[in-house]
Amino acid sequence: MRSKLHWASGVAVAATMFTALVATHGSGAAAEEIFPSIVAGPSATTFVSNPVVQDVPVQPEAEEDSRPEPVSEPAPAISATSLRQLVAAQPQPKALSREMRCLAGAIYFESRGESLEGQLAVGRVIIERMRSHRFPESYCGVVFQRSQFSFVKGGRMPTIRKSSAAWRRAVAMAQIAHDGSWDSPVEGALFFHATRVSPNWRLKRLARVDNHIFYR
Repeated sequence: MRSKLHWASGVAVAATMFTALVATHGSGAAAEEIFPSIVAGPSATTFVSNPVVQDVPVQPEAEEDSRPEPVSEPAPAISATSLRQLVAAQPQPKALSREMRCLAGAIYFESRGESLEGQLAVGRVIIERMRSHRFPESYCGVVFQRSQFSFVKGGRMPTIRKSSAAWRRAVAMAQIAHDGSWDSPVEGALFFHATRVSPNWRLKRLARVDNHIFYR
């Protein structure tokens, strides 16, 4: 009798173990709950040793201003009935540009002892040369051109007595010649020489004014 009880107990234990094994391998979901799979984590962050420089935003270029530049108002015309009156009415500038100094200096040294018409004629020759494209294209270039004016020595003018009436008159005459506010008696002349010399130029003679003969 005792042997039968031991045998029955052994059978019951075996049956219990069999049932547990079947339950363990029966379902995949259950197995996953018991033995969860290893999920790969996020990749490790790689640090860059070089600094990252952000580009500076490019500002759009400003549109070109197509408006025309303002035109300066011309100097008011001086009403005069004679060249002498026009010379007297000219304002004396506090400072002269280099170009105007060259023009006034040529008038001063070439013709300061002559009439106003003679001084104007000399000034207009320099201006006509500058405009002709046959000579330098500036007053100073014309005046300092080699072997053209006898008063130029070593590429320089002699000292000018700027406190003298002759210089103030030459400055006024340079302004008149530059502005074209009075016609020269030999308008269009490009050459002149003193009456004391005879170069025998093959040029068209225009006229004699004081101590100079003018040609085109």
